[in-house]
Amino acid sequence: MPPAAPSPILRRRRLGIELRRLREAAGLTGDQVIERIGWASASKLSRLENGRSRPDPQDVGDLLDLYGADQALHDDLLGITNEAGDMRGWLKNFPVMTQQQRGWAELEAGCAEISEYNPVLVPGLLQTPGYAQLRIVSAGQVNAGAGEPEPGDEPDIEVQARLARQSLLTREPHAPQYTAVLEEAALGRRAGPPEVLHEQLLQLCELALLPNVALHVLPRDTQIGDWYLPPTAFSVYRFADPLDPETLTIEGGFTDVMSTEAIALNRYKVVFEWLCTAALNASDTLSWLIEATGRLTEATPPSTVAFGPATAPTQRRRDSGRLTDR
Repeated sequence: MPPAAPSPILRRRRLGIELRRLREAAGLTGDQVIERIGWASASKLSRLENGRSRPDPQDVGDLLDLYGADQALHDDLLGITNEAGDMRGWLKNFPVMTQQQRGWAELEAGCAEISEYNPVLVPGLLQTPGYAQLRIVSAGQVNAGAGEPEPGDEPDIEVQARLARQSLLTREPHAPQYTAVLEEAALGRRAGPPEVLHEQLLQLCELALLPNVALHVLPRDTQIGDWYLPPTAFSVYRFADPLDPETLTIEGGFTDVMSTEAIALNRYKVVFEWLCTAALNASDTLSWLIEATGRLTEATPPSTVAFGPATAPTQRRRDSGRLTDR
């Protein structure tokens, strides 16, 4: 399978950074650019530079001419412009996606490296269908309690979307390097019924064996750095194209924040290093997961165990046709 093309959203952010850099190098303010090109909307340039609008090749060409870009850069950025506008072609890779899941898939496309930490959940790229269904339904109940519309068939679509995203980890030969720090509490009995946890632990055991996946369990009582307590879930994304900006996402309960600012990125990189140092190494984590699975198997009546080691979770999804490229 060829490497995933960068998403249109990522291309827009890359184009915006380049256009802002060229404008500043030309010594022009936003108002001066608007006046010289003759655009009616003063916010048009701002939306382009912030990656918030679908770029028009003619508009980008006008800007590049104004900034005096050389031919090679001109051609390169027009190519990025075309990729940034090709939403229809890119979305063929993800025919079943809610808006939220499409956003995560767009961010993950083209990644060379993903680092994730979540204090209370198993990250979406590692979730089994049963675990994902629990998380989605419980979140929907919160929305309903807040007076928001009922989700309808949304949970099933969300689960399918997460399974589609997971093919990223086994994409050959260009799967990203994936590292996750998992809190022991996220794998405890509060997360779901025994059969769901059993299935999830089996899947983590399987994924931990992949050469591009490094899982680290963080025991409950382990000290992090100088008694540091990470306040929230976060992920750091590095892309195959070194000119595409590294991206940080901070996951709140109901609001997510995305940033490419170097200061914020560096802070969370330091925290992630602390977390990895405090957590069990990859080998000890696999042993921990196997032992935890065994303890749960012993404590769970046979009728409630979804399946055993001979039918691992990824294989079940492959047989059912719900997940491709695995």
